[in-house]
Amino acid sequence: MPRFKPKGTLERTATDDLWRHTLSRIPTVFGRFMYLASLRDPNSGIYRHHGLSTSFGRDDSNQALKDSHRRTFREWLKLPLAERSRDLVLYLRDLDDPEIVVVNHWLSSKLYRDQVPSSARKMERELFNQDLEILLETLRNSLAGAGTGQASSPHG
Repeated sequence: MPRFKPKGTLERTATDDLWRHTLSRIPTVFGRFMYLASLRDPNSGIYRHHGLSTSFGRDDSNQALKDSHRRTFREWLKLPLAERSRDLVLYLRDLDDPEIVVVNHWLSSKLYRDQVPSSARKMERELFNQDLEILLETLRNSLAGAGTGQASSPHG
């Protein structure tokens, strides 16, 4: 029996595999949170990840993604507000679109409200929404003050 696991082999659980091969490569907590939220089907609430489902089955894959989404959401909420702000800025800087465009869109659409895990308690949901809106408003003001306000509209 080899002492070391050959490269490319699966972890023991879907959750371990998800962390090792995917989530650990996303540098921000908010990025992991948004990634996991993007894997949830808006019609059914079922999480889907082709590679994980192929390796571990649909049920284990869904459960691993659901648990990871909930854990990452709570990890975000536990961060001090200043650290959440830094994490959010780092996440936004990695996106393809200008930060101010994304911030303005999020503030007008409130789409981040749909990213919260369905298992979140009302209090957690309210805290997340309220704090994120404060962070986004602060960031919008900061970006506008830095002279990036001209990019605030995709039409202007």
